[in-house]
Amino acid sequence: MTAVTLASTAAELVAKGKGILAADESLPTIEKRFNSINIPSTEENRRTYRQMLFTTEKIERFISGVILFDETLRQKSDDGTPLGEVLARKGVIPGIKVDKGAKAFAGFPGEKVTEGLDGLRDRLAEYRDLGARFAKWRAVIAIGDRLPTAACISANAHALARYAALCQEAELVPIVEPEVLMDGDHTIARCVDVTLSTLESVYQELERQGVELEGTLLKPNMVLSGKDCPQQAGIDEVAEATVRCLNEAVPSAVPGIVFLSGGQSSELATAHLNAMNALGGHPWELSFSYGRALQDHTLKAWAGDPANVAAAQRALYHRAQCNGAARMGTYTGQMEVAA
Repeated sequence: MTAVTLASTAAELVAKGKGILAADESLPTIEKRFNSINIPSTEENRRTYRQMLFTTEKIERFISGVILFDETLRQKSDDGTPLGEVLARKGVIPGIKVDKGAKAFAGFPGEKVTEGLDGLRDRLAEYRDLGARFAKWRAVIAIGDRLPTAACISANAHALARYAALCQEAELVPIVEPEVLMDGDHTIARCVDVTLSTLESVYQELERQGVELEGTLLKPNMVLSGKDCPQQAGIDEVAEATVRCLNEAVPSAVPGIVFLSGGQSSELATAHLNAMNALGGHPWELSFSYGRALQDHTLKAWAGDPANVAAAQRALYHRAQCNGAARMGTYTGQMEVAA
């Protein structure tokens, strides 16, 4: 795949009015989600649930791509079609989570570095053969007393850049995800500072390691008050601070920014995205790559009961539709009332 083709795929993932569904929950994470609806996290239940998501009628109107977990990319639908192919037939691009998770960063208590570079070249080639066209790697940066350290930011930025270079070598578009966590009582101003430092470090490393930015996407946090901060920033303040931060750190060569929801409610994640797009004038597409913010209502509507599949798919379609509108800056709370 040429750099032009990688850029074309990246642009397709951030097509107008569309975004990405993150359905790449690890086994411990999906177990927590299933525990909330009192069903066991068996391989078959996970397959059934994700098949339900992917077969939602006309979801391709608002969903351009889906990030899959390793297990899911290897699973098949009831009729024997690989789940990645189920998506591809709808015009939805299959992607794959490739990191091995954030682990304790030796020598730096309270901080983590994402692992998974060992053997990544071979895994990426296999995923490409299985139908994936893009990948994702998540790093986490905690805000706290004297955190984050420069060492933590640097180590994670380096790993993100190595991953991105390997992805492009394997003809996969890398989604680069440096997440500044919302855990803590920090102010939005503190989040601005840490997010800016993190993004600057990431783009320095991407440049050093020869990554073609036109064939990448960025998946950052929104700039938010810490969830325990007594003074929570409003929707417009979050939108303005986030866009200001991105303008300072993200090169215009990047075709799109696909935000993570990071523990926000479904409706608030949509409202924040809408407010950013309503500001207008961005050099990149501002889109979404939501997991919980697209799936929470769906999971509760499903509750593991086959009789609830239609209702659960309606819930997913509605959230996707709302975020599709937020991509254009045309989402309103009335859309929630009407639903």
